[in-house]
Amino acid sequence: MFKKIDPQLDLPKLEEEILKFWDENKIFEKSLEIRKDAPLYTFYDGPPFATGTPHYGHIVASLMKDVVPRYWTMKGRLVERKWGWDCHGLPIENLAEKELGIKTKKEIEKMGVDKFNEFCRSKVLGYVDEWKKVIHRLGRWADMDNAYMTMDLSYMESVWWVFKQLWDKGLIYEGYRSMHICPRCETTLSQYEVTEGYQNIKDLSLTAEFKLADEPDTSILAWTTTPWTLIGNVALAVGDDIDYLEFSVKNYPGISDGVYITSKQDFSNYKKEIEEKSKGNNAEVKILREFKGKKLVGKKYIPLFDYYSSDKKLKNHENGWKIVSADFVTTEDGTGIVHIAPAFGEEDMELGREKNLPFIQHVGMDGIIKKEAGEFSGLSVKPKDDLQATDKKIIKYLEEKNLLFLQEEYTHSYPHCWRCETPLINYATSSWFVAVEKVKPEAIKSAKEINWFPKHIKRGRFGKWLEGARDWSISRQRYWASVMPIWRCGKCKELKVFGSVAELEKASDQKVTDLHKHIIDKVTFKCCKCKGEMKRVPDVLDTWFDSGSMPYAQMHYPFENKNKFETNFPAEFIAEGSDQTRAWFYYLHILATAVMQKPAYKNVIVNGIVLAEDGKKMSKRLKNYPDPMEVFDKYGADVLRFYLLSSPVMAAENLSLSEKELVEIQRGMFRMLWNSYYFFILYANVDGWQPKKSNEIKPKNLLDRWIISRVEKLNLDLDKSMTNYDLVTSARLLPEFVDDLSNWYIRRSRKRFWKSENDEDKKDAYATLHYVLMKLSKLLAPFTPFIAEEIYKNLANEESVHLANFPEAQGNLIDSNLIAEMSRARKIVEQGLAKRAEAKIRVRQPLGSLSYHGKKLDKELESIIADEVNVKKVVNDEKAKEGIVLDTKITADLIAGGQEREMIRAIQSLRKKADFEVDDRIETYYSTDSKQLQGVFTGEHLKNILRDTLTAEIEDKKDDSIETSGSFNIDGENIWLGVRRKK
Repeated sequence: MFKKIDPQLDLPKLEEEILKFWDENKIFEKSLEIRKDAPLYTFYDGPPFATGTPHYGHIVASLMKDVVPRYWTMKGRLVERKWGWDCHGLPIENLAEKELGIKTKKEIEKMGVDKFNEFCRSKVLGYVDEWKKVIHRLGRWADMDNAYMTMDLSYMESVWWVFKQLWDKGLIYEGYRSMHICPRCETTLSQYEVTEGYQNIKDLSLTAEFKLADEPDTSILAWTTTPWTLIGNVALAVGDDIDYLEFSVKNYPGISDGVYITSKQDFSNYKKEIEEKSKGNNAEVKILREFKGKKLVGKKYIPLFDYYSSDKKLKNHENGWKIVSADFVTTEDGTGIVHIAPAFGEEDMELGREKNLPFIQHVGMDGIIKKEAGEFSGLSVKPKDDLQATDKKIIKYLEEKNLLFLQEEYTHSYPHCWRCETPLINYATSSWFVAVEKVKPEAIKSAKEINWFPKHIKRGRFGKWLEGARDWSISRQRYWASVMPIWRCGKCKELKVFGSVAELEKASDQKVTDLHKHIIDKVTFKCCKCKGEMKRVPDVLDTWFDSGSMPYAQMHYPFENKNKFETNFPAEFIAEGSDQTRAWFYYLHILATAVMQKPAYKNVIVNGIVLAEDGKKMSKRLKNYPDPMEVFDKYGADVLRFYLLSSPVMAAENLSLSEKELVEIQRGMFRMLWNSYYFFILYANVDGWQPKKSNEIKPKNLLDRWIISRVEKLNLDLDKSMTNYDLVTSARLLPEFVDDLSNWYIRRSRKRFWKSENDEDKKDAYATLHYVLMKLSKLLAPFTPFIAEEIYKNLANEESVHLANFPEAQGNLIDSNLIAEMSRARKIVEQGLAKRAEAKIRVRQPLGSLSYHGKKLDKELESIIADEVNVKKVVNDEKAKEGIVLDTKITADLIAGGQEREMIRAIQSLRKKADFEVDDRIETYYSTDSKQLQGVFTGEHLKNILRDTLTAEIEDKKDDSIETSGSFNIDGENIWLGVRRKK
């Protein structure tokens, strides 16, 4: 006997029972133990922050990281699943600042870095319990109790080792360049971090008038989108071979009469704007002469602001406020003349170095204008609450000095801090870099070895980002992070880099137990060259350096697990969202290329973004999405798993989460699967059927051979798509098969299970259905582990499907021709039923014949067509036109046949109403004045009724003592029917 099951599937309740079973019996641990000597399958689990509850993005990534390891475990590999926590960086610091009421770095310094860092440490694992609940309820297996943490000493020591490897290869250098900084966090940001925070904002641009020193009535026009940088202007750049115009303006309100210079290409834009805005004022715009940009080079101009230009001691003062040539000047935007402020732009800074220009940095790293800038002192260049405030003051100043030519408001995409959403600014500062461009050729070459799903990511999003890779700024001017392992002599500037705790302890003769800034900064020692004091450089490391070092650091390599790591690197598999193509995937690859001279991973799956149902970004504030735990409790984790796995999100596309679609999956595939399972259990228990010990199957019946062919083909196709890391194709194969099983195989085979005699055909039907459900449970196990577990445990009477091996497809059982011919027969059935609908003839009404064209089908398939379409015969007509022909003429005999079917349906409805067991034999009674209906209880019609309703005796008699009865109308004729269990 198999365990009896409820005909109605309550998946959330079932899942809770299975979770309890897994936990109490340590099934996850057993799945590892039984394969402890198997070849290792390595996968890297990117560490999340535990600073908030997991959202659908985490759930999607967790699904990929559960399905693939489950599959390869069942394929006989040892798949360790060590969890990790990201502990460092701005996400933690910003959380701490918020709780402490801190708004600036100065406040952190005042509080004390040691106290701040220890507070950060206390907040790292604030939501671990919530994470464990969600991951557990999802059905994901991971070792969260022994998770690695990026703040652990062992992890941080391996990060130092990675750094030292880069240093020894000459891939670390200190540079001074213009890059994006967050003025609130007061730190530099990486290229990826900048791309993460773009927002559309309204900004101000202006065209300023720079008056020539020798010709004060002539002004050079330069356009800028950052008016606040004009205080730091030291030069104007033109293109040597660009055509420029000198033109005069008269009678235009707001613009002084005078002579102006702009590029020839941009002149028409200014002329049109002036004419449009000066209608009725008789404004006059006149071209005076045309010349090449090289004619302007060397001319001096009067600075817009004199705060710094009046300081003759300013380095390179003599080279400032001149027109210079630059090859980056274009006429695409503005005037073809670029205002140069070397402290606030990469190209500006390079040009400043080339031309030995003065360097004016009138803004601090906090984004506040310095005291030297007179009336603008103390202003934030990009105040978060009013982005235009300072620019408006600059514009007002220029307007009052008659130095403003034009201004306009425009909307554009502007970078903001990825953590605190403060507008970023370009700022020249010192930073330490990884020389990515040195290893880029090798990184591009080794990237060709990586298999991506979807494939377009390889040469698209990831490939293009890799091609455009620049040197990586890895130093941050913050506190809670892995630190730069560099010590510098305060006297001779000698540098010392450490790659381990032992090296530092030996050099300093001090015990080192923690590598965080507030502790390690106290470690000093004498310089080996000049005996000066060596102190650690104050910067900390970019958190992505932590994450990119994960393959080595999680194993404390090379200090421990050396052989295990080296024999299993690179990883077989990683998975994350599409945003990580420019982040974790990228940094893993760059560091692996530089340190190990090979990729960090072999196979990658990239998922898209889960959006709210309305297509908008999910928002906790707006509450525009259902809580994942509520979804688990309402629909079941397996339903959500399958919904996501079969959706476009698994192919790096976006998905709008739809509860309607969850309901459809719950009522569709899962109900069909459960009904198929219930059907088998119900009838197998009635007949006391038990599987033979041998798993060998030798189907004879055409339907048996077909469904076994289908399940073996499913097995084959799943293996193929899973080894290609194509989860979405894999998942989408399953509903079609479940539909075939439930709505075709079982429905077509029901009468075989209903037979009273226990013949070979009935035994074959049981054996086939048992075989298919057993195999299907294993195929489902990686995707929907709960329902797979329920089916397998009951049918196999073994501990767990997740301790079983993934089945091997039996190619000798696949009859491809039968699959194709069955598909063709079902298409003919579909066409026949469509013809019935057109003719408005119900399916229970038999018809004479159906003719089909093309190659003749097997007689058994024609018999199936006849039964499905309810026709007396099926005729093959090879010469017929495409499609089918249905004979819709209804004879008296056909009418009786239809009434027979209606009678069977009515009796079956009474059986259900009486709640009879499926094998209960019954007595049926009828009473009618209709000669037509009385005739149905004779001959072949009577035999069919007796067989299909399990009626042992039938009597023309109305018995009021019968509890289960009813009146029915069949073709306009009334009949009373009653049933009772046979005594």
